[in-house]
Amino acid sequence: MSENETTTAIAPTPTEAGASKIVNRYMLWSMGAGLVPIPLVDFAAIVAVQLKMLSELAKYYSVEFSEERGKSIVSSLVGGVAADSIAHGTVGSILKSIPGAGTLFGMVAMPLSAGATTYAVGKVFTQHFASGGTFLNFNPDEVRDYFEEKVREGKDVVKSVKSQVKGS
Repeated sequence: MSENETTTAIAPTPTEAGASKIVNRYMLWSMGAGLVPIPLVDFAAIVAVQLKMLSELAKYYSVEFSEERGKSIVSSLVGGVAADSIAHGTVGSILKSIPGAGTLFGMVAMPLSAGATTYAVGKVFTQHFASGGTFLNFNPDEVRDYFEEKVREGKDVVKSVKSQVKGS
């Protein structure tokens, strides 16, 4: 290279495959958080995992992350769109306080719900960030149907992961 030539570093372009790795990793972490035996602490841990995932996705797509905006968006998405999944997860969390069968049911229901909703949140934001979106222009109402579809898909993914774990 001559003295007059300059080099410029080209940043790698974010890919869906790279984002999927992030989403899948945090889906597993949220499933683990769903196993926390203390009712409602598990729920708080899952939200923390989801916010960490959004922070990493934002960094991956070079989008400024706002924890407060992230909390608001996750609450709106998960609470407003997947009420049945949240109810299932919350009931699972509360049932952990009942010795015996309640604990067992809660330990099964909560990781499923946590994994599915985390997967859906991740997929929604992957699509949003890939299309140039930010936290400031995210509208939960516009993605309700897509989010619900991804929650259903997430349940299948979680079940697949569970069966792979059981098989090994």
